[in-house]
Amino acid sequence: MDLHQHITDQIIAMLDRPLGDFQLPWHVPGGLMRPVNAATGNAYQGVNILALWAAGELSGYSSGLWATYRQWAALGAQVRKGEKGSYIVFYKSLSSSAAEQTSEDEAEGAKSDLRAGRLIARASVVFAAEQVENFYPPKCPTADPVTTLEAADAFVRATGARIHHDGHQAFYRPSTDSIHMPSRDAFRDTTYSTATEAYHSVLFHELTHWTAHATRCDRDLAHRFGSDGYAMEELVAELGAAFLCSDLGITPAPRADHAQYIANWLQVLRNDRKAIFTAASKASQAVAFLHGLQMTLPEPDFLDPPAEAD
Repeated sequence: MDLHQHITDQIIAMLDRPLGDFQLPWHVPGGLMRPVNAATGNAYQGVNILALWAAGELSGYSSGLWATYRQWAALGAQVRKGEKGSYIVFYKSLSSSAAEQTSEDEAEGAKSDLRAGRLIARASVVFAAEQVENFYPPKCPTADPVTTLEAADAFVRATGARIHHDGHQAFYRPSTDSIHMPSRDAFRDTTYSTATEAYHSVLFHELTHWTAHATRCDRDLAHRFGSDGYAMEELVAELGAAFLCSDLGITPAPRADHAQYIANWLQVLRNDRKAIFTAASKASQAVAFLHGLQMTLPEPDFLDPPAEAD
């Protein structure tokens, strides 16, 4: 199978269907959990997040827990007969006889192998917790909304980004390296999120743009996508905001100014089967960078291949 095309087609199917005004597939009441490997406890990264969100949405799986057939068996669970698995991507070294590593376990040293062309993409099949028997997921404590929003504020402060509440639009200005936001009371409750969650989801979008600076992630998508670079940067920021909202328990809110980009994104994805891999990888890099700025949170392992290898 053409793995890149298969996963790209999944994401296109997510985007290219009727939704509410300005809504994207990850704008759902209560938000979406970051998919996690049930055996290792590691969160999936990059395009695998989108692939598993798409698979979960299509089949109605909401646990966010996934694992391979063998991993479920090692946990004492059994995939039910007739269940269909979902594809994720992992990277295999061409120069090593070591056991294959899935992307969530990819070592830091493998980055140089990928840049040198010694890693190739391979498919792995995973099953959701809803597809197995004899597995009882641990109960998660109910989140306190106040604590969640305080944690989001603390996360933003720890980045050290310069944020000005001085207008009616949200944007990142590269020339001054500053984020500009409307005041908090300019945001309203929506079907999807509270006013405060809407504020944070927009701020997370601008924070992802902020990571593009040369002193941070040094992201220049114009080199990769030409005239579509600006639209793809918007997709990276949108994905980064969705990943951060998932990590911090915030429900993302739709933005009217992004409806115009959906047609551009679909066109690029249809013309370039690796475009969504690059965008999701860049978004994961941005989110990992922002997590790395937290004083009280460990920096998550870099689990995606570097996007420049696409």
